[in-house]
Amino acid sequence: MNRMHGTTIVAVHKDGVTAIAGDGQVTMGETIVKRGAVKVRPLADGAVLAGFAGTVSDAFTLLEKFEGYLETVKGNLVRAAVETVKEWRTDRALRNLEALLIVADSEQILTLSGVGDVIAPDEPVAAVGSGGPYAQAAATALLRHSDMSAAEIARTALLIAAEIDIYTSGNATVLTVGGEEPRADDAADGPDDPVAPELGTA
Repeated sequence: MNRMHGTTIVAVHKDGVTAIAGDGQVTMGETIVKRGAVKVRPLADGAVLAGFAGTVSDAFTLLEKFEGYLETVKGNLVRAAVETVKEWRTDRALRNLEALLIVADSEQILTLSGVGDVIAPDEPVAAVGSGGPYAQAAATALLRHSDMSAAEIARTALLIAAEIDIYTSGNATVLTVGGEEPRADDAADGPDDPVAPELGTA
């Protein structure tokens, strides 16, 4: 049975820029089946970023729901998140989906869960997945005590998590929004190879 233990997604907001980083590892049961997957993506023409941890097909379903609501509410991040979680929690089919989402724009970061949570963190850092606690601790420390950019903090926090968590790889993809035009971080480590839903657990 696929378990929601593999992957780390971390998001950081600093100086008007939000960065979201995800590792590239995909597992099926206890076996690594892919190392170069992309689990962070731009939405709404790059104005919103999203990353996921969990069963891949479930996460794709939820991302499609979120993107649909994002279009309906004309890019309002909070409203789209609330509507997504509301349906996720109450719909008989969706409530069994196993995934966690981080969504963000140039101003804020939100974490979405199937139990009805839409969480805006106290500090502009959020992380999910098996390496989430390590990445969040590292990103928080770097945000408070370094001059690194949002993208540099997100990448470094992910790599630190990968050194500790055996289910997180150091093959990082980083996206940013705000400041300059939304873009993929130029120094992204992994190949740009989107994960296929059938591959298992991210």
